[in-house]
Amino acid sequence: MTHFKTAEEILFGWVTRVCSANPDEIAALYHENAVLIPTFSPHTVMGPVAIREYFAQLATREGMGVRLHSKALRKHILSDSISTISGIYSFEFEVDGVLLSFPSRFSFVVDISQPKPIIHHHSSQVPRNLS
Repeated sequence: MTHFKTAEEILFGWVTRVCSANPDEIAALYHENAVLIPTFSPHTVMGPVAIREYFAQLATREGMGVRLHSKALRKHILSDSISTISGIYSFEFEVDGVLLSFPSRFSFVVDISQPKPIIHHHSSQVPRNLS
């Protein structure tokens, strides 16, 4: 596993891997003790096997992809190796033959000193306005 130099590199690598629909490569980014609060499940997912299973299920969606909204990125450096990065991305995949987009908020806690740098990942669909 390649060490990443920045939180942005980790995020861009994650997006690329999700778009390639390879759950093994996606799960390889998550630390052994990682916590994933996923977009499309009500359950928190912990550990490499469960994280891989979540992304394997997501990869079965036709047209699966993620589009990053780069202007919404926010990064906070917490130490020499630990950062948070958050923002908006949109999952896109087909539902009943129609390509749909699911804008979602995300936050990652990453440790660039680790070969599996994602420590925590939270993602949730952007809520609709109440008005």
